[in-house]
Amino acid sequence: MSDKQPPTDPYAAEWPDPPSGGGFAEDDETDDMDLLADLDSVGEEHRSGFVALIGKPNVGKSTLLNAWLETRLAAVSPRPQTTRNRLLGILTRDDAQVVFVDTPGIHRPRTKLGDYMVDVARRAIPDADLILFLVDVSHPPTQADRRVADLLMAGAEAPVILVLNKMDAADPGRLEEHAEAFRILGAFSGEATISALHGDGSPELLQRVVALLPVGPRYYPAEQISDQQERFIAAELIREQAMRELRDEIPHATAVVVQEFNERKNGTLYIAANIFVEKDSQKGIVIGKRGAQLKRIGQAARIALQDFFHCKVYVELWVKVRKDWRRKDNLLRQMGYDKRG
Repeated sequence: MSDKQPPTDPYAAEWPDPPSGGGFAEDDETDDMDLLADLDSVGEEHRSGFVALIGKPNVGKSTLLNAWLETRLAAVSPRPQTTRNRLLGILTRDDAQVVFVDTPGIHRPRTKLGDYMVDVARRAIPDADLILFLVDVSHPPTQADRRVADLLMAGAEAPVILVLNKMDAADPGRLEEHAEAFRILGAFSGEATISALHGDGSPELLQRVVALLPVGPRYYPAEQISDQQERFIAAELIREQAMRELRDEIPHATAVVVQEFNERKNGTLYIAANIFVEKDSQKGIVIGKRGAQLKRIGQAARIALQDFFHCKVYVELWVKVRKDWRRKDNLLRQMGYDKRG
């Protein structure tokens, strides 16, 4: 059976031209003098620093990042462990540049991919100027929350703010009880109660974050929103839709690698990507009957990609099998999960 599947139908809506300028890490050489001039053009009270978002899986780290950046940068789904890589989200204001470090959820790993994800999160802690420890206050602390708190109390030199997220989902009669149970997990420098999904409390928390950062220059050009290349963002948005569409263990067995990413003469952004799974049976499920499931993933991904890149996008997806890729170092590297990076 051939790996290649029929391409999904192009999305027919008309879209405006892409905005000018960057937004991502550049492949091309940049004029160093212009860059230095841009980075230095800030006031004496300008603040800057790295803020690590740390917590167990599915507590809303990526949702909060996307809300603050006002764009869909980080993949978000109801599935735990959606975030797999460290992702910088850069928020530049007149008074500050906040470099958020979105990290995978810290958990007990069962595969080499899990080991990689936890290692990525751990490595973000020592370099941070400020740490936001996100928890789900709609439930009492779990053992996973306690492990993360212990890790932060033992290894963090920066201030740690306890962020009680998902207040919108909490029973009002149990909210304070749960909050107190989280408070006793460590000696935190402060706390905030928010709903990252609905925005309650998050603007106020952002102001506190800025106030706690040291005075310093910009580290990135004002228009840049991430350190990742556009291919990475595209792969994450496609994987996000696959995780939303698929069930059981299959979402965690998928990886997406973009093979082609280029703008055609008519202005359409063409993206071709492979969705990798671990078993032949998983491949059949991802494709679906007569390709229906793969088409749904492609259509949802196209909408997300067009919303992000602000242009018309044509997506082609293929499904391929790489047996037990989550447990093999060489295959992990091929999927973009490299501990040496």
